[in-house]
Amino acid sequence: MRRILAAMVAVLFVLARPALAEPAPAPVVPGDLTTTEVSFRGGGNLTLHGSVISPARGGSGAGVVLVHGAGTGTPREKLLGEAVAFARQGLSVLVYDKRSEGYSLFERSYSTLADDALGAVETLRRRPGVDPGKVGIWGLSEGGWVAPLAASRSADIAFVIVVGGNALQPLRQQTWAVAAGLRKAGVGGSLVDRAEPTLYRVIADGGMFPEPYFDPAPVIARVRQPVLAIWGVHDLLTPPRETPPVFAKALEEGGNRSYTFRYFAGADHAAHVTPDGGVTRLPELAPGYAELVGSWVGQAISGRAPVAQVSGPAPVQAEDSVGVPPAAWWESAGVQLVALVLMLVAFGGYPVVALVRRIRRRPGAGSKAARLVSAGGLVVVLGGFSYLFYLVMTGGKLSVPGPMVADRPLVWLVLQALAVVTVVATVITGVRWRRATGDRARLGLLVAGGVAFVPWALYWGLLLP
Repeated sequence: MRRILAAMVAVLFVLARPALAEPAPAPVVPGDLTTTEVSFRGGGNLTLHGSVISPARGGSGAGVVLVHGAGTGTPREKLLGEAVAFARQGLSVLVYDKRSEGYSLFERSYSTLADDALGAVETLRRRPGVDPGKVGIWGLSEGGWVAPLAASRSADIAFVIVVGGNALQPLRQQTWAVAAGLRKAGVGGSLVDRAEPTLYRVIADGGMFPEPYFDPAPVIARVRQPVLAIWGVHDLLTPPRETPPVFAKALEEGGNRSYTFRYFAGADHAAHVTPDGGVTRLPELAPGYAELVGSWVGQAISGRAPVAQVSGPAPVQAEDSVGVPPAAWWESAGVQLVALVLMLVAFGGYPVVALVRRIRRRPGAGSKAARLVSAGGLVVVLGGFSYLFYLVMTGGKLSVPGPMVADRPLVWLVLQALAVVTVVATVITGVRWRRATGDRARLGLLVAGGVAFVPWALYWGLLLP
């Protein structure tokens, strides 16, 4: 069943799976820094490649490994700005190319990613000029799940830094991010309240959303190292108001009060400068971010990490996230697939039979209502799924739902109108089917599809305001 669903999604979105990257050329760094290429073994004994960027005149002896956010095969250059900024604070920074093997839109393991990070930590600890007792880990976004997991497994990690870190389950976080993007684009009503979270539940039930219910709280509670957590006040991908209290609660429940939380004004999910409330990310880090990392690491490695310190302006979060429970049996991916096939056969069979009869020159009596059921049902089912998949694949930060009427996308309004027409036409066709003396099988199948369409359209919000 999961393979069938994955194949259906692949028809809509052709996903390129990058090949394993060869060692990249050494990144170009400013003259006051040096760079050394390294290779190491990650999870599953996979060879990964990276660069160690250090101060040319020697640093503090402390080091930090940078862990990427979500994305397949993300190159180390993606975090080069952070690496250079931290190296100028006296740190030796290891940044590596993220794996593509065993990681994709439908497949990933935070445990494996944590093993990758631990391999990088061990490599950095062995570098000349690096004190093996002063090496920490930094994680961005998805790395905010991975870095604490790695730290909970190894006492060799001296400190933990997370940026845009998530203390919520991945499915809940992602559903909130896309919904927030829709609302920021002005969308309201059933599309954002019902259809978007419903699609994510079905995707997760079909096995196409990896680790949807991974719970970071127990992992965070096992972290014993000092923690620095940073959020931009305009984070549109992680709920910036909800996440920090959950993060702090987990640390405190584990007995760890050596944490520092800092919010940066005018900053986005990655703590970069944003000119438009988090939609656009500029290359520059938020003013004071790199300096905070440098000074805080100095305190952490000397045993003077601040205790339960929270500072900075209040983050901006318009809507709370909502829990996304697992699908019940009647709304499972399997049931949804069966309903989809039934409706496609019922709605598509009507014009196919008519075409065959026309070719054979044996036209049968048809009705406008039956044709409306067939055409309307096909457009709503296929168009609805296509539009929803487009939104969730392009959503986040700011969606592009197309032309709007009030707070409804025009595409969604058209689909809703066609859904109503399909239901009304189904009632009319059902009445005629009961009175018909011929062609009952074809009309009966069409009516059956229309009957299945009603609860389906209600479930997906197409018959809701």
